Amino acid sequence: MPELPEVETVARGLQRSVAGQKILSVALGKTDFIDNPDVLESELSGRNVVRVERYGKFMLLWLSARQGSNNSGGEAALLVHLGMTGMLVPRPAAEPHVKHTHVVMQLGDGRELRYIDPRRFGRMAFLEGETLAEELGRFGLDPLEMRLEQFSARIHQRSARIKALLLDQRVFRGVGNIYADESLWKAKIHPAQLARRLKPEQLQKLYAALQSVLQKAILLRGSSISDFLDAEGMPGEYQQHHRAYGREGKPCFRCKTPIRRAMVAGRSSYFCPNCQPPPRSEKKKKRMAQKRRTR
Repeated sequence: MPELPEVETVARGLQRSVAGQKILSVALGKTDFIDNPDVLESELSGRNVVRVERYGKFMLLWLSARQGSNNSGGEAALLVHLGMTGMLVPRPAAEPHVKHTHVVMQLGDGRELRYIDPRRFGRMAFLEGETLAEELGRFGLDPLEMRLEQFSARIHQRSARIKALLLDQRVFRGVGNIYADESLWKAKIHPAQLARRLKPEQLQKLYAALQSVLQKAILLRGSSISDFLDAEGMPGEYQQHHRAYGREGKPCFRCKTPIRRAMVAGRSSYFCPNCQPPPRSEKKKKRMAQKRRTR
């Protein structure tokens, strides 16, 4: 599922290619991933795409007021989540629609902005005014905009394991499984470590690691593990630089110890057992399991 770097990559591509364009009409196919299909279809037509930006794992296509409207509803935006296989891409109108094209927005320059999604695990919604503000208010800090002091305060306020905390969109918006594992590896912190037990120097390392990993991933247009393509239809390249994620059994780039995989926060987590020593509670569980096996 696309995470912060992948969504940022797509949003930047769409900002370059469709910002400023007018949406002339909207045609919908299957709509089970759309919050309000009728409203979306009627409200998008006649509006300009003012700008496109990322918000956590979502994209926001900020929209102008329609001509002749008093804009009493406040700011308006099209909220888009790509799910596992979604793509939002501009295409020439004459180009045939590929299978699983579910939303087609006719643009003023003759192109179409198409949403294509075989599995339809994404989400699309037209939101404005208070509804838009409430939706955005559900999410936490952006990892690339927060200060170290904010990051540290959020961590120490909670007793969850650090991997679970990094994945909690109410705390930090945009981080997913790939970049949580990569950042924890870089900071030498075990994913099962309790967040409130991290020392200030560990928090500083994790903060720097998270920002460094995300910025490099954006530079390389994200990670293409299976289906991800950017707004130009190109795959990302950051998967070639993964140090932990998906590398079970392969040697750690630092110490050559085989990378392990374990379930943390309900997700597969990849880590080096040597560079990222487990917390005491995990060591105790391991000793008890070994004793049971020897009885």
